[in-house]
Amino acid sequence: MKLAVYPGSFDPVTNGHVDIIERAACLFDHVIVAVSVNSGKKPLFTLDERMELLKEVLKKYENVSVDSFEGLTVNYTARKKAQAIIRGLRAISDFENEFQMALTNKKLLPEVETIFMMAQPQWSFLSSSVVKEVASLGGCIRDFVPLAVEKKLKEKFSI
Repeated sequence: MKLAVYPGSFDPVTNGHVDIIERAACLFDHVIVAVSVNSGKKPLFTLDERMELLKEVLKKYENVSVDSFEGLTVNYTARKKAQAIIRGLRAISDFENEFQMALTNKKLLPEVETIFMMAQPQWSFLSSSVVKEVASLGGCIRDFVPLAVEKKLKEKFSI
């Protein structure tokens, strides 16, 4: 079975993330969307909230599951016996950091490939940070995130 891990903070999940997940699910037998626990970041949503939102948004994809991990992505990937790590690229500015990370992961775990997937043009500007900023200022985020995420963001920001 061809298994891929799509790691990220998903704080919150955006339509860009969903697009990458949907496309990866067509390429692999199973995709694990792995929510990272990064103690250096202050997420808006708790780990449990992020996982619940992802499960809600991705429930229609039979070959996609949601999990969480702490530590190195390659260690998690090795534990899951995955063959690939999926990374989304929005713009050329993402590439340098992602390339460095992919080379480091390849050195640490040579048998796993990093697969870069380009964002669809309509999502190339979109990030979780942009979504949170727009939502916090009362802007319309309907076109940026799934409905369940829009509702949760409105609750968080009392909009």
